[in-house]
Amino acid sequence: MCPEVKLKKLILILAESALETIPREIWTHPCIRKYSKTRSKPPAFLLLDLSFHYQAAKKLPDLHKRGRPDIVHVTLLEVLGSPLCRRGLLDIYVHTYADYVIWVDPSTRLPRHYYRFCGLIEQLFETRKVPPEAEKPLLTLEKMTLRELLEKLRPDTVVLLDESGERRRLRDLAEELVQWERPALLVGAFQSGKFREETYRLATKIYSIYDEVLDTWVVTSRVLTAVEEVLGIL
Repeated sequence: MCPEVKLKKLILILAESALETIPREIWTHPCIRKYSKTRSKPPAFLLLDLSFHYQAAKKLPDLHKRGRPDIVHVTLLEVLGSPLCRRGLLDIYVHTYADYVIWVDPSTRLPRHYYRFCGLIEQLFETRKVPPEAEKPLLTLEKMTLRELLEKLRPDTVVLLDESGERRRLRDLAEELVQWERPALLVGAFQSGKFREETYRLATKIYSIYDEVLDTWVVTSRVLTAVEEVLGIL
């Protein structure tokens, strides 16, 4: 039996994303100073990337959840290119480890090249919107916790995907999501580890779609495809 479809917008939130500028406590490390000089930018406006900054970052807390901008990059390319997004049925937010929130206009065409993407996000952290002078920017940045974001958006329900959650078939999950007008779907955008306890408490439902940990872009792609199939888009 087909579910009653009420969906107007699916709110996709990449939660606790491993995307942040270089933390102040490692600015003076030799590898950071060298990188800053090479890039001709102060560390405050450079993204933390463990590929370059591991020696400086290895003593930071929660290192397993930090310094991986590529996770957000690949996932956003997948999301923005999806039929669901092209149909105007997605609102897209990136919540970061350091409690910033990036709103992504669904019409945004992100750079395919990783280093150009990093340059764009570094500009965003500096100017708070991209393009900086646009009346209707494609990306905006605000200091905001995940709780504050959800309070602002007021979704009908909040579904968190986590390997510890109740096992759900993709089709069943999609059918549940489309029965809400504005459901929020939270997907972790970090390399390993658990969400903060606060994040679990914010969820209405916690589900798992597979027995093992999957990459963020794989999870997101599978769920969006399932929703598209339920809606008859695919």
